[in-house]
Amino acid sequence: MACADVDMDIHGEELLLRGDQLEPPVERYYQATEIVPDVEGPLHSLLQKQPAVLGAMQVVSGILSVALGILFSVTQDMNESLFTLFRVSQLTGFLFIIAGVASSLLFKYPALLTVSFAVNSGCIAVAVVAACLISFDLAQWDDNDHLKLEALELCVLGFEAVLSAILCFWFTKERHAKTP
Repeated sequence: MACADVDMDIHGEELLLRGDQLEPPVERYYQATEIVPDVEGPLHSLLQKQPAVLGAMQVVSGILSVALGILFSVTQDMNESLFTLFRVSQLTGFLFIIAGVASSLLFKYPALLTVSFAVNSGCIAVAVVAACLISFDLAQWDDNDHLKLEALELCVLGFEAVLSAILCFWFTKERHAKTP
């Protein structure tokens, strides 16, 4: 281990020998004459809005969507609904997990802006199709237990689509701000 031998006692005024006389040390204060501005990195204005937080919310809601899809596919026959037939919940869940990871990595890898924009745009398109399939199933069913699960999935899907729409709006603003 490192050890230092430092005198910790409090001493009175120390005097310096200058020429033939003892004088107190000269104190000098330095002050910056100019404030140097911080260099803004790429995507600075976008990263101030914290897209990683929305990306983390996308990942969590994607995991919830996958879990609901697994629960739904275990409790229901495959041909009973379009929701389970096309594995809507699992598909949208995995897409939103990927979109959330891409949005969260923008801070470290700004080059992922176009990839994240494309994935989030694709998620919105898939969410619209999935919402149509779920709505069609909700209109045809009489079983209340499955209706509650599908309604919950529709709410999660709406939440995911809103998150992706916000991110796409921010990404579009950032792309237009970069081009002169």
